[in-house]
Amino acid sequence: MLPGVGVFGTGSTARVLVPLLKAEGFEVHALWGRSEEEACCLAKELGIPFHTSRSDDVLLHQDVDLVCISIPPSMTRQIAVKALGIGKNVVCEKAATAVDSFKMVTAARYYPQLLSIMGNTLRFLPAFVAMRQLLVEGYVGEMQVCDVRVYGPSLLDQSYGWTCEELMGGGGLHTVGSSIIDLLSYLTGARAHRVHGLLRTFVQQNGLIRGIRRVTSDDFCFFQMLMGGAGSSSGGGCCTVTLNFNMPGSFVHEVMVVGSTGRLVARGAELYGQRNGSKGEELLLGDSGWVGPDVKEMPLPHLRGLSSMVQALRQSFQAHEERRSWARGPVATAPTFEDGLYVQTVVEAVKRSSCSGEWECVEIMSQEPDPNHNLCEALQRNKN
Repeated sequence: MLPGVGVFGTGSTARVLVPLLKAEGFEVHALWGRSEEEACCLAKELGIPFHTSRSDDVLLHQDVDLVCISIPPSMTRQIAVKALGIGKNVVCEKAATAVDSFKMVTAARYYPQLLSIMGNTLRFLPAFVAMRQLLVEGYVGEMQVCDVRVYGPSLLDQSYGWTCEELMGGGGLHTVGSSIIDLLSYLTGARAHRVHGLLRTFVQQNGLIRGIRRVTSDDFCFFQMLMGGAGSSSGGGCCTVTLNFNMPGSFVHEVMVVGSTGRLVARGAELYGQRNGSKGEELLLGDSGWVGPDVKEMPLPHLRGLSSMVQALRQSFQAHEERRSWARGPVATAPTFEDGLYVQTVVEAVKRSSCSGEWECVEIMSQEPDPNHNLCEALQRNKN
């Protein structure tokens, strides 16, 4: 028996997610939007029986056992933590800060019987599943360099909102870079221990965002990550990532892993490989074509990955007769809340590096910082 679903969000992800859930046999019982008007409009469009702008109305809905959260990052932690506390399974997008991510990790550890995964759909894209398997089997030999390029149009909304504000989780690094950071950890089996990065905001105003309003979120980002343990002499390989969202009308999504005996390249939803000494690349996994809803705001790799993730969720819950029970196997590769904390820690280290111009260490939070720490420091300085 599949659990009933409550969806938080009215953006492009929700517009694709709801039809995919229904196609896999899930019943979507409730929809939350930032305003009654937004929620009502999309609920009618997607055939969802209940809509609201009050989060508790979805969380306490008696038919909702699985909550899918796709809302501004600054709101994610509050909904995810409360959902777990009420006893709901959770699939959610990234939080705004490492502190928020740590609070989500704490809640997930407190309720281990509940599903709590991050919605990075790239891990489920067949091209990356195949790439990871080939890397494990030694297709490229010893991994040396990972190179990622993501180019596309602006990530800004039509009006001034959270996507324009770096502090609210907007920008290419947080929005797209976080999924790439997680993907590279999944593919290589290693985590970054030092990073170096550069962020820029080239478009600070446009035809819709002007006057006293200015965009602070990055539209260009370049960063490097040294992977592996801090004590590793080689660093476990180097990853370079370039994100550029100043290219209207085009989209490039390329992930390349180079090793001692060959390389693997995922372009869009296709996977290519080439061994050292061979004459050219070979197509290892083609794109079978997308037959789902067409959403221009969501690139094909994320669309295909989202579809595969929903299928994995169905398989996970279908294995049990209880609506809230799930099997770990089908979603074993999904990023956990701990993975989300790691990713957010890397994001913040890259931001620090962009300010300092130096390599920054990635130190994952082990306990929540004292909220009065800055106040105590200020009082101590005044006392002295």
